[in-house]
Amino acid sequence: MECTVTWIGPTGVGSNMGFIAATGSGHLVAMDGAIDPANPSTSGANLAPRPMELVLAGTGGCTSFDIVMILRRGRHDVRGCQVKLTAERAETEPKVFTRIHMHFIVQGKGIPAAAVERAIQLSHEKYCSASIMLAKTAQITTSYELVEVA
Repeated sequence: MECTVTWIGPTGVGSNMGFIAATGSGHLVAMDGAIDPANPSTSGANLAPRPMELVLAGTGGCTSFDIVMILRRGRHDVRGCQVKLTAERAETEPKVFTRIHMHFIVQGKGIPAAAVERAIQLSHEKYCSASIMLAKTAQITTSYELVEVA
């Protein structure tokens, strides 16, 4: 796996902290910093997600991918999966994640709650590299809703 991140420099729209990531799979992701009037030379313009937001989003994508895959392999009729993540970070540098809560909303027809619980557990204990890695610094908790669809 590879990725190249390039600082795009002052953009002329107030951002001095814009970056573009080019992934090994051929995709581009923009990143920017928050607006900081007190430090204009290191201020972003809030034109794209922060890098740590992308870490959190990537973790949500990783675990959601696992859960859908596990449920489908179990021949469950999964029709939707969403995860809402909330995180807290350390107050001092390095500002690592210290707490992450993931609330899953799984939609499907006739999916047993035990299957969803098992999929979440397998993802967080065996398959999701991102959440397993973040668990080294953060307490990760989960909850879920199972929505029956027609």
